[in-house]
Amino acid sequence: MFRTVAELVAQAERDNITISEVMIRQEIEVHDQPRAVIIERMEKNLTVMEEAVEQGLAGVQSHSGLTGGDAVLLQQYMQNHQPLSGQVVLDAVSKAVATNEVNAAMGIVCATPTAGSAGCVPGALFAVKERLNPTREQMVNFLFTAGAFGFVVANNAFISGAAGGCQAEVGSAAAMAAAAVVEMAQGSAEQSAHAFAITLKNMLGLVCDPVAGLVEVPCVKRNAMGTSNAIVAADMALAGVKSKIPCDEVIGAMYRIGQQMPSALRETAEGGLAATPTGQTLAAMLYNQSK
Repeated sequence: MFRTVAELVAQAERDNITISEVMIRQEIEVHDQPRAVIIERMEKNLTVMEEAVEQGLAGVQSHSGLTGGDAVLLQQYMQNHQPLSGQVVLDAVSKAVATNEVNAAMGIVCATPTAGSAGCVPGALFAVKERLNPTREQMVNFLFTAGAFGFVVANNAFISGAAGGCQAEVGSAAAMAAAAVVEMAQGSAEQSAHAFAITLKNMLGLVCDPVAGLVEVPCVKRNAMGTSNAIVAADMALAGVKSKIPCDEVIGAMYRIGQQMPSALRETAEGGLAATPTGQTLAAMLYNQSK
């Protein structure tokens, strides 16, 4: 059983296995279930992610009207222009947005680690899929790798915006995606840890300030930016760039920052963007519509 990233990496290196394999073996032991059952459960999560991305790219609209259709706009832009940020990055962004637009439209998503941050992992996965051509097994392993890092965060810090701000949700999700991208690209366990750390430390302090208390604005676009962060961090780690601050210390810093964050910036819709004139106007409009 590992509880820190250092232990996770050490176990992978000691046994000469991938991080995803470490996580699979732990799940088998913890749940006392055969390997096939553990794999099947994760593959169901992958299917949910696939269906959410497809639904979002086809076009959805939230009941509030605040979000919807941006994933379609991004795909149309990619078809008609050469994206300045690159095809893989913008494709990842569009698929992250698609997933979160489905969530906002009350559709089914896979919480990774939460519904509000559900776009980062599938956004990154289905974008790099076009470049790396993974097998179905490798795609499932991608989720186990992401889950291994999420497991560490959940047991040493927090993964909810109400507890630690959006750094705990989109920050953790983006970092999980970065680590998994590295493994899928044949990077080492250590490189996955560096990708995670690089991503998370650049999202420290991100507040949770949902307009009207809905997981829409700015949540959908934060998943977009978190996913782009993940892709870039993965490339940095694969290039040999290392985080000067160890991964577990970055997680610890995120935890302390979350504790210091005022409640107005932790999912209460009392501060940040929710407290702007436009944010308050939108909230009032939606509240009056619901009466």
